[in-house]
Amino acid sequence: MGLFDFVGNIGKKIFGKDEDPSKAVTNHIAEDNPGIDNVAVTVENGVAKISGDATSASALEKAILMAGNIVGVESVNVDAVKLANGEQLATEDEFYVIQKGDTLSAIAKKFYGNAAKYPAIVAANKEVIKDADKIFLGQKIRVPKAL
Repeated sequence: MGLFDFVGNIGKKIFGKDEDPSKAVTNHIAEDNPGIDNVAVTVENGVAKISGDATSASALEKAILMAGNIVGVESVNVDAVKLANGEQLATEDEFYVIQKGDTLSAIAKKFYGNAAKYPAIVAANKEVIKDADKIFLGQKIRVPKAL
């Protein structure tokens, strides 16, 4: 399925020097589990390798974003994840990296032509956007195509 790149030096800080990054990222995904059974993550040299059984491509995409938007994670590998029902990761949703000056309203205006549709972006990213007013430069999110 592949390797997904992220900005490694920004994002949510969930582990420090003396903590086990693999355990911290596994627990982080398990807390707001988007639909990955038996989730386990190993983090080595900035690469988070996720394994488990995804209930859907959407669930896997959310787990990718949850792991990738963590300080210290530069890429996410999901080759060890099994997708249910032979589903493929290819999705109609688009990944977007937050740029300087972006707001969720501005992103909604860009993609949908209507700034008021930003709640759809928040809903699609509830695992990585806990507060619509707190997005950060370099954060990667999903932008749903269908509304």
